[in-house]
Amino acid sequence: MAASELYTKHARVWIPDAEEVWKSAELLKDYKQGDALLQLRLDDGTDVEHKLDPKTKNLPHLRNPDILVGENDLTALSYLHEPAILHNLKVRFMDSKLIYTYCGIVLVAINPYETLPIYGADIINAYSGQNMGDMDPHIFAVAEESYKQMARDERNQSIIVSGESGAGKTVSAKYAMRYFATVSGSASETNVEEKVLASNPIMESIGNAKTTRNDNSSRFGKYIEIGFDKKYQIIGANMRTYLLEKSRVVFQADDERNYHIFYQLCASAQLPELKVLKLGQATNFHYTKQGRSPVIDGVDDAKEMVNTRHACTLLGISEPYQMGIFRILAAILHLGNVEIKDRDSDSSIVPPNNAHLTVFCDLMGVTYQDMSQWLCHKKLKTAAETYIKPIPKLQAVNARDALAKHIYAKLFDWIVDHVNKALRSTVSQNSFIGVLDIYGFETFEINSFEQFCINYANEKLQQQFNMHVFKLEQEEYMKEQIPWTLIDFYDNQPCINLIEAKMGILDLLDEECRMPKGSDDTWAQKLYNTHLNKCALFHKPRLSNKAFIIQHFADKVEYQCDGFLEKNKDTVNEEQITVLKTSKFELLVELFQDEEKATTPTGPPPGGRTRLSIKQTKTRPGQTSRDHKKTVGLQFRNSLQLLMDTLNATTPHYVRCIKPNDNKHPFTFDPSRAVQQLRACGVLETIRISAAGFPSRWTYQEFFSRYRVLMKQKDVLNDRRLTCRNVLEKLIKDQDKYQFGKTKIFFRAGQVAYLEKLRADKLRVACIRIQKTIRSWLLRKKYLRMRSAAITIQRYVRGYQARCLAKFLRRTQAAITIQKFQRMYRERKRYRRMQAASLVVQCMLRAYMARQKYQAMLREHKTIIIQKRVRGWLARLYYKRTLEALVYLQCCIRRMRARRELKKLKIEARSVEHFKKLNIGMENKIMQLQRKVDEQQKDKKAMTERLNSLANSYSVESEKLRNEVERLRLTEEEAKNNSNRITTLLEELARLKKELCDTQRDKRIIEEWADKYKLETEQLVAELKEQNSLLKIEKDDLNRLIQEQNQEMTEKMEKALAEETKQLECELNEERSRYQNLLTEHRRLEDRHDDLKEEMTLMVNIPKPGHRRTDSTHSSNESEYTYNSEFAEPEENAQGAEDVTKAPLDMSLFLKLQKRVTELEQEKQSLQNELDKKEEQAYRARAREEDEQNRARGAELEYESLKRQELDSENKKLKNDLNELRKALSEKSPPGVTAPGSPAYKVIMEQLNSSNEELEVRKEEVLILRSQLVSQKEAVHQKENKQTMTEAMPCMEDVRKMKDAGEITQAYIALKESNRSPKFTSKPVAVSDLMSRIRLLESQLQTLRKSHENETEVLREELQSVKEDNNRQQQLLAQNLQLPPEARIEASLQHEITRLTNENLDLMEQLEKQDKTVRKLKKQLKVFAKKIGELEVSGQMENVSPGQIIDEPIHPVNIPRKEKDFQGMLEYKKEDESKLVKNLILELKPRGVAVNLIPGLPAYILFMCLRHADYVNDDQKVRTLLTSTINGIKKILKKRGDDYETVSFWLSNTCRFLHCLKQYSGEESFMKHNTPRQNEHCLSNFDLAEYRQVLSDLAIQIYQQLVKVMENILQPMIVSGMLEHETIQGVSGVKPTGLRKRTSSIADEGTYTLDSILRQLNSFHSTMCQHGTDPELIKQVVKQMFYIIGAVTLNNLLLRKDMCSWSKGMQIRYNVSQLEEWLRDKNLMTSGAKETLEPLIQAAQLLQVKKKTDEDAEAICSMCNALSTAQIVKVLNLYTPVNEFEERVSVAFIRTIQIRLRDRKESPQLLMDTKNIYPVTFPFNPSSLALETIQIPSSLNLLFLTRV
Repeated sequence: MAASELYTKHARVWIPDAEEVWKSAELLKDYKQGDALLQLRLDDGTDVEHKLDPKTKNLPHLRNPDILVGENDLTALSYLHEPAILHNLKVRFMDSKLIYTYCGIVLVAINPYETLPIYGADIINAYSGQNMGDMDPHIFAVAEESYKQMARDERNQSIIVSGESGAGKTVSAKYAMRYFATVSGSASETNVEEKVLASNPIMESIGNAKTTRNDNSSRFGKYIEIGFDKKYQIIGANMRTYLLEKSRVVFQADDERNYHIFYQLCASAQLPELKVLKLGQATNFHYTKQGRSPVIDGVDDAKEMVNTRHACTLLGISEPYQMGIFRILAAILHLGNVEIKDRDSDSSIVPPNNAHLTVFCDLMGVTYQDMSQWLCHKKLKTAAETYIKPIPKLQAVNARDALAKHIYAKLFDWIVDHVNKALRSTVSQNSFIGVLDIYGFETFEINSFEQFCINYANEKLQQQFNMHVFKLEQEEYMKEQIPWTLIDFYDNQPCINLIEAKMGILDLLDEECRMPKGSDDTWAQKLYNTHLNKCALFHKPRLSNKAFIIQHFADKVEYQCDGFLEKNKDTVNEEQITVLKTSKFELLVELFQDEEKATTPTGPPPGGRTRLSIKQTKTRPGQTSRDHKKTVGLQFRNSLQLLMDTLNATTPHYVRCIKPNDNKHPFTFDPSRAVQQLRACGVLETIRISAAGFPSRWTYQEFFSRYRVLMKQKDVLNDRRLTCRNVLEKLIKDQDKYQFGKTKIFFRAGQVAYLEKLRADKLRVACIRIQKTIRSWLLRKKYLRMRSAAITIQRYVRGYQARCLAKFLRRTQAAITIQKFQRMYRERKRYRRMQAASLVVQCMLRAYMARQKYQAMLREHKTIIIQKRVRGWLARLYYKRTLEALVYLQCCIRRMRARRELKKLKIEARSVEHFKKLNIGMENKIMQLQRKVDEQQKDKKAMTERLNSLANSYSVESEKLRNEVERLRLTEEEAKNNSNRITTLLEELARLKKELCDTQRDKRIIEEWADKYKLETEQLVAELKEQNSLLKIEKDDLNRLIQEQNQEMTEKMEKALAEETKQLECELNEERSRYQNLLTEHRRLEDRHDDLKEEMTLMVNIPKPGHRRTDSTHSSNESEYTYNSEFAEPEENAQGAEDVTKAPLDMSLFLKLQKRVTELEQEKQSLQNELDKKEEQAYRARAREEDEQNRARGAELEYESLKRQELDSENKKLKNDLNELRKALSEKSPPGVTAPGSPAYKVIMEQLNSSNEELEVRKEEVLILRSQLVSQKEAVHQKENKQTMTEAMPCMEDVRKMKDAGEITQAYIALKESNRSPKFTSKPVAVSDLMSRIRLLESQLQTLRKSHENETEVLREELQSVKEDNNRQQQLLAQNLQLPPEARIEASLQHEITRLTNENLDLMEQLEKQDKTVRKLKKQLKVFAKKIGELEVSGQMENVSPGQIIDEPIHPVNIPRKEKDFQGMLEYKKEDESKLVKNLILELKPRGVAVNLIPGLPAYILFMCLRHADYVNDDQKVRTLLTSTINGIKKILKKRGDDYETVSFWLSNTCRFLHCLKQYSGEESFMKHNTPRQNEHCLSNFDLAEYRQVLSDLAIQIYQQLVKVMENILQPMIVSGMLEHETIQGVSGVKPTGLRKRTSSIADEGTYTLDSILRQLNSFHSTMCQHGTDPELIKQVVKQMFYIIGAVTLNNLLLRKDMCSWSKGMQIRYNVSQLEEWLRDKNLMTSGAKETLEPLIQAAQLLQVKKKTDEDAEAICSMCNALSTAQIVKVLNLYTPVNEFEERVSVAFIRTIQIRLRDRKESPQLLMDTKNIYPVTFPFNPSSLALETIQIPSSLNLLFLTRV
């Protein structure tokens, strides 16, 4: 496809820009051939026209797809050109905060001007062992690649770090050396890696300074060779320096500083040891104040001085030498302050008694007179005479400065030489890695000799770089068998020839320096005459005759000729040097004693070791004088050639440091400055070489996975290579655009972008088609739903309208009818109402008029009578009213006072101070107020009664008045008859009316007053009630407040208690972790001590006589090395010290190790005491819980115990009856009474038989109850079933059975003897026959019963075992069906082996039982033989008379002995102890014999041996056995410490041995779960608590070793299985990669998958279960493994940009779900392992959630509580879309997240600590296995052990 066809509408291009260098634009229309203009639209929306060059017609650069922007490797870009590289670097640096980027073989490092948390030990561990392309770009990746290539190819390596000043070269080199020091370690006895790192502070202090571009700029070049031995451990280092900037000692530009060491000295001038230097502030000295910037922000010079001195001490520079260095440096400062004045125009003078010169002479040990003379004079030598000539002031000042520079250069070389001596090793060097920290290409406004040398060195390095890149490209093409065509690349050999060839610039400069009157001007003219117009790279400035221009590979540089000759000569006054050589200061003399031998002041130091491929020639006599006259340019050229030879003999690795801006602003990118450095450092040249060939390279599988969408189904073949070939031939017609290699497809530049465009178009078309179909289906579905709804609505609306019309018509007709009748009814009703009203009005009016007339006459008549009564009443009323008014007045005054008091009380009630007082007296006040209310209610009641009495009196008076009115009526009737008295009656009537009105008025007044008083009283009562209610409310509030406070206090106390408990648990875990870390350190020191011993024995070739260590002493020392003896260590250390003196080892280190071991032991003891206390507290709490449970269970056993007691009492009663019968039989009775057959005899026999039967029944009941009690106790106390016990009969029951049987036998014998008396000789045979038959029947019955019970029990056990086997087989079958075929076969084989092993063990047990049975039968046979002999003798005695029988003595009965029970002990001889340890520990293989053993059998055997030593009270045997056991376990773990099964096996046995020591220690806390028989086996003589602690420490060490072994096994699987492998096929997309190829996510045959991890976890779990590891310990191991899986996965996710995508988040979550499913299958969900995966789960969720709005940010902050802020921001920065349809995370969103999470208090560490090990605990787990039942297999070869 032609390139012009890609310039279509919407294509994006790059156009040049003056400010931003390149701008992005979009085409508005397609480009056609012949167009001179391009219509473009910028990103800001501006439309522009871009004119094409009419000559070249070059189109602007195309922009890469967004999916490729931000790639780790610039060569992965489809379009390789300057704007694409610049934009990719800017996006990574500004948006993703990534400072490292690959560019093919080059690592581009951009200085962030900010401290980043990406250089810690966790990052180093993450990059260690990884391939370079698998992780994100980093300086550690380059260091790891060089380290691996050195080990793999056995070829020396070099890391070349270059860049401008301030770009970060020194820091990059420092981190590379730190990486080597961390991952390789040291092989010798001294810490070489620490010394290598310690050289950095020294070299920075004397060689670095502040410049305008960098606060810590290296002003010299250095090449450090780090040496490695055959094990690739650091053994030493060597440093070479180049071109120290001596001029900085005497001159600094503005805003710059001198070397750091001067300011460090001035800052530390007040120290007592430095006061003799007479220093002050840096502003007081001429050499440190010229830059006017003596302080660097954020740098403490005094603190840096401490670090420098510490580094000097570490590198072996003693305190006297350090003080000597400081004296010389202080003397240089004082020399700069020496004032030189003009004597005349041609001479100068130093003023007498100059203070600074005096101090200089005192410090340097020279005379004041000589130094002052030669500062102002010089010696001229001729053929005949020597002249002393004064010099002018300017020359004298220059000579003074030259002396200062010369002294500093000499001191610099001396320090470098001593650093090299300290870093040099006596061990032979196998290989080395060189780190070159050298200045980059420099161009300033004024460029001089220093810039010329620097750019010359960069020309040489660039040539070597170009050749190496070209070589790698050629090798890659040849490897893939692709036709190689020569690629034209820039060769800067002409520029190098211009500088260093014959008659070159350096040659002419040296020639001019040899001329007597040579000058810069004449040298410039020689340059013009030699090279101008003859060399295309040499130019002359137009306006200058003292400058020249050289066209370098990076840019044109103009050099000023002034100062070239002087700097090249580097002259110094020889007389001044002579004065210094005569100094009394030894260090100064040492600096100048090799003046003639020195080849260069800044070249390689003398005594340097020989480097590979470089041979140093021997110096010839007379050569030193000529070497001394070598110019600086010649010396620099020679040293540079030596460096180039070294680099060519190594494999180079390149680091290019870029300075993003000149203002040192963090994460600020200046495109113009960046592109200038990219051009200068060769990155663009690398891109150009790559772009000239086939820059894009894909493997066939990756190409198929990426572009499968562009293929049709018929195009997909089984052969991936053929499939890719067919597809490419269809997609790209021009076959020159790609090539097929052996494993890869090579593409020309732009072809991948074209394929990505086709892929995106295909996906876009597919998406549009899917959208079209989905949208049409959704819209049609919506239309049909709307149409159906519309029809339904219309139907219902029309029906509703019809119903409404009919209803309206009916209502209209009904309304007319109703109106007609309503109107008629209304009119008739109105008429009738008016008629009735008129009649009623007339009637009432007439009646009213009559009544009014009558009442007027009546009132006039009554008033006369009423007046006389009312006036008396009014007088009384006035008195009462006055009295009541006074009372009311008193009430008002009291109420006013009460209100004031109430107001005051309310004010007090509101105050906090009276709160408690109010609360205290509240109830009393309420009672008082209640009493007041009651009193007022009483008063109210009295007033009411008074009013009632007044009303009654008024009614009485009214009745009287009525009576009077009646009387007056009679009088009126009489008055009608007596007309003469009318007038007087009328007057009397008027008077009574008036009185009546007054009375009524008074009555109204009284009623109003009464109403008012009543109202006031009611108001007062309401107020009192309101106050009472308020007081109640306040009381309730106070009570509620008190309750809330109590509740809050309770909650606070509970919360505080919980927090304190949690804190105590955390402290306990921290103490455990610290203690276990101390154990790890202790173990490391022990291993180190052992290694030192081995080295010592190897290095001591000829031992001195009398001091040779013999085997006996060695064995004695080894045996005396116990863990509870504190005196053994000093003896061993003393012996070790004697041995150390024999060899040339570092005694100080050995003594430090001894001291450290002692300190660790003390700290270990203190931590152990605290741990014991806390564990004892926890154990007591658990014991209390168990006691409560035992009490609850004890009630269930109470009834059984009562029943047992009752049966025991009955049994005793029966025994008493039996004893009475025995007495009765033994007494002498009459012969007739007790004769056989008599009634008494029959009664006695019947009673005896009944008693025997009842006794047997009761005895069986007792036995059954006892067995039930024992089984219940075992069910309560024991956790495991006794499956491995071979004999389970309780001993106490056997003893009791024997006692009962013995008593019955004695009773029968007594009865038999009584029957044999002479009185019963009539029928002795019948009685004896009867008794023998009874005994026979009873014995047969008992035998049958026992055999039946035994058979039943055996059948039950067999049935139970069959059921268990069946269930086990079903489970195994189900598990096997879930496994893949290979794992299924392996699992079936393992199960078959286990089954056969169990059957073998069962057969062995049966064999042992049969052996026991045979032995018992043999003994019984002997007993029966003796009985038969006795019976024969007794048969012969039957014919003898009874008297003879009585006279002869009775033969004693032979009672057979029962076989002795084993006591669970093993006896061995002392000399067999080593054999025991050897056979049981050292030579026992878990995969062989140990598989068939009982879990923990070695521990049981060792404890049984220990029990016997305790039983015989042999303390020496106990001590030696325990010591040998511990040492044996350590030895086997040291020998086979990498074998997982061995470590797991001995972890299980060590824990079991520790549990046995606890279980049988005799302590009550450990004896609760024991059986009575086990309690009898407790240790009786020795307390082994200290050894239990030692075993616990050993178990901790084994656990840590087990974790380490498991981690080493899992480590290679985690990243591949959890991240890289596609568990869900087809979800992840493969993006284009660059030169640094990453591990493919496509599963190959050798790659690990998630199934590999699960299979390995299954193997771990099954092995631990097979070894009998405690379940709690298994949970802790699984938790630790899951933590490692989660931590390693998350760390790699945080360091791999290609893994941070949405699809990868889905893969991770699926993988985590599989791990959780595994935990469920193994019943390990309670182990806490799932919680350790929480950070990984949240990281996967973070990759999948939306990341746009503020709501998304809030959800992320609440969801990711297990991730730190740095981790969240890192994931968001690394998030990379795999397809174009995904969007990147905006910078604003990341800032929002940072703002929301800024209040979090967390560690700033980015990665999780993969080396973290949770503190392990060993919960007590007693064993239910009886020691006496343990059998020792013969396969262990322990026949010398005897069971006791």
